[in-house]
Amino acid sequence: MATFISVPLKKSSEADLVKPLSKFVTATYSAGEEQGEYIRAVEELNKLRKNALGRPLDKHESSLEILLRYYDQLCAVEPKFPFSENQLCLTFTWKDAFDKGSLFGGSVKLALASLGYEKTCVLFNAAALASQIASEQNLDNDEGLKAAAKYYQLASGAFGHIKDTVLSALNREPTMDISPETVGTLSLIMLAQAQEVFFLKATSDKMKDAVIAKLANQAADFYGDAFKQCQYKDNLPKEVLPVLAAKHCIMQANAELHQSVLAKQKKRFGEEIARLQHATELVKTVASRYDEYVSVKDLSDKINRALAAAKKDNDFIYHDRVPEVKDLEHIGKAALVKATAITPPLSQKFTDLFEKMVPMAVQQSMSIYNQRKAETVNRLVGSMREATNLCNGVLASLNLPAALEDLSGDSIPQSIAEKARSIVQQGGLQSIEQLIKDLPELLTRNREILDESLKMLDDEETTDNELRTKFNQRWNRTPSGDLYKPLRAEGTNFRNILDKAVQADQVVRDRYGTHCDMIALLCKPEDELNAAIPSANPTKTLQGSEVVNVLRSQLAQLDEMKKERETLEGEIKAVTFDMSTAFLTALAQDGAINEEQLSLSQLDQLYGAYNQRVQATLRTQEELLGQVQTSHQEFSSLKQSNTEANQREEVLKKLASAHDSYVEISSNLREGTKFYNDLTEILLKFQNKCSDIVFARKTERDELLKELQQSIAREPSAPNFSVPAYQSTPAAGPTPAPRTVFAQQPQQPQQAQQQPPAKPQPPARPPPPAFTPQAASTPPTNTPPTGPPTSNPPPVAPPSQAQGPPYPSYQGYPGYFQMPMGYNPYAYGQYNMPNMPNMPYMPYQATPGQGGYPGAPPAGQPYPGYPQQPPQQQPYYPQQ
Repeated sequence: MATFISVPLKKSSEADLVKPLSKFVTATYSAGEEQGEYIRAVEELNKLRKNALGRPLDKHESSLEILLRYYDQLCAVEPKFPFSENQLCLTFTWKDAFDKGSLFGGSVKLALASLGYEKTCVLFNAAALASQIASEQNLDNDEGLKAAAKYYQLASGAFGHIKDTVLSALNREPTMDISPETVGTLSLIMLAQAQEVFFLKATSDKMKDAVIAKLANQAADFYGDAFKQCQYKDNLPKEVLPVLAAKHCIMQANAELHQSVLAKQKKRFGEEIARLQHATELVKTVASRYDEYVSVKDLSDKINRALAAAKKDNDFIYHDRVPEVKDLEHIGKAALVKATAITPPLSQKFTDLFEKMVPMAVQQSMSIYNQRKAETVNRLVGSMREATNLCNGVLASLNLPAALEDLSGDSIPQSIAEKARSIVQQGGLQSIEQLIKDLPELLTRNREILDESLKMLDDEETTDNELRTKFNQRWNRTPSGDLYKPLRAEGTNFRNILDKAVQADQVVRDRYGTHCDMIALLCKPEDELNAAIPSANPTKTLQGSEVVNVLRSQLAQLDEMKKERETLEGEIKAVTFDMSTAFLTALAQDGAINEEQLSLSQLDQLYGAYNQRVQATLRTQEELLGQVQTSHQEFSSLKQSNTEANQREEVLKKLASAHDSYVEISSNLREGTKFYNDLTEILLKFQNKCSDIVFARKTERDELLKELQQSIAREPSAPNFSVPAYQSTPAAGPTPAPRTVFAQQPQQPQQAQQQPPAKPQPPARPPPPAFTPQAASTPPTNTPPTGPPTSNPPPVAPPSQAQGPPYPSYQGYPGYFQMPMGYNPYAYGQYNMPNMPNMPYMPYQATPGQGGYPGAPPAGQPYPGYPQQPPQQQPYYPQQ
């Protein structure tokens, strides 16, 4: 069976989708059937991920269907949740598919808070699994050939899609397996294999040789392109490159073989032989270079038989000239394969779990629309309330309607009595004072929530900056300062809102202080209130005058106008319209939403008529107030003027104004209390958002720290050193542990015979620090030395080539090499020096026939035969 390349799956760490998505659903959608349905959909999405990524997958179409369903669901859910580092932060961790880890454990992996990253990796796994399923097909029957071609084309399309989208989806450097270069090469490989499958099918169906040759030539072209792409890059396993080179030659050989048949049919016998010879050279190349990867024995035998027959016929019968290969006509190409386009849904059984949820673009447009709508309603209602307050202020300054009711001069006017009863029913001074007392507590609570939220961001950003300073370019994640800009802008906005609220609170307190005395007077019993109002001479002569009747009629019109405004305000607040349908339609038609145009157009339709009615009532009030002021001037000129009457009228004006102020202050304080309570909920959501992103950043930080520690552990502790020239000849026999050779010591002859080294023993003391390092030494023989014994061991000739792993050297201690930490091929204990209990000591490997180190010389004298130590020599053992 032909050799085909399949791609291994990426492995993912577990990720909890339920908690963050459910929190978003709870915060965004009101409690009810809709919220419950979305939370259940979130749980189903989490189960779908576990089925797709949390267990080994069989090389079967059903497993591929699970992966494709999860990928389709990710595509469907992406526009419906605000997945980003600074909003709905979900971190996904994936390992490099081609990385096998290292001696010290660990492997290349990347953790990103990006749904695009998750989609890319899931699609990579779908492509990889498709390649594995295709490679498992039985290519001896039509069903297997069709299935293999289908899955290879799907894999090619998926890898090609990743190549086009991975950089924009990640916004940072990807791991090697999903880099554009790697997936581009994989896409070409899968396409070449699909073309090869079509070649096999054409051969099986015994199609015309001209067609088969073109199919094979196209497959060779695809394999050649893939080989060129990864020839100088170490981004795929080392087994891939020779397979691609072999397949390129094999497909070319097949093309030449079938083209030679066509040449024979056209009686071009020389061309037939030339093509068969070229095919023979190609399969010989494969057999000599890539035999361990691909077998070409059958193809080689077939070509050799055809070549022998062709030569025989030509030599005895045709005597046709055999042209050079370069002079042969080029074989045509026929591409029957095409990468499958990746247009979700790819699964046949896909159903959107969040079908009823509108996309985030619509949600954001709805949020802005609701804000515009609220501004429109507030503007209309606010203008009417402002006009009503102005009207009440004008009437209070004219002492109306109390002046018309107070013609007796000695009783409480009916309007003042009603206002006093209204204030008492609403709780009087006590209710206002309680509301004023509660405001600072509500303000403090909101400030504390906001401060705590921003402090979390500050603390995490400080830690991120410290680690960035420590690791420099290695700390390659998005800076917290950049990531938190939207949140900090939001926090600044909240702080400005609170500052404005404090100013508004002070305005309300000042107004309350101005009218506090008169409000307190209105709260007293009627007899005390009547006693507090100055008496005046009766003006009963005005009771039936025309001026009084006109004023009363005008005041009645103003009262009627106020009632109409209350009704109009209720109608304006009750207007509703579902803009989501309009936004969804625009998104489906245009792919984008022009929110401003659609919103303003709809609001004009909804509130245009109401705006005209509000403007009409404002004009009516302006006319009526002008008439009231004119009539009041006539009334005042007819009314008997004296000091007592003026004092009484002044008090009645203050009482009427105090009532209006009480109503407005109460309304303002209740609105303030509601504002602070509503703001508390908003700030709590803001705090949760800050907490979630800080937690996600902490998780990402821990993962990155772990990776950095592993990568640092894998790095060599000292630079590699080159092997000396005199070690270029391979040494005979095994290499013992490195030992010291001293330049000033006379050499002694060694026997050629070598024995295996004896069991190593630790030396009596370590060697002195000043020497020339050697990588290894030749083991001595058991023959005793011929010369007289000396106190120093005889040196041995250095081997011609170093063996075993290089031993890194501590800086400042030339020649002293220690094994890498955690790896000791010599199974002997470690010695602790007296002053350095934690300092590992490298065991010394002794060899038979080698003398020990000399005894210690007298104090202050050097070792005999050793070089003198330079001044200010650093201590032998590295200081901890």
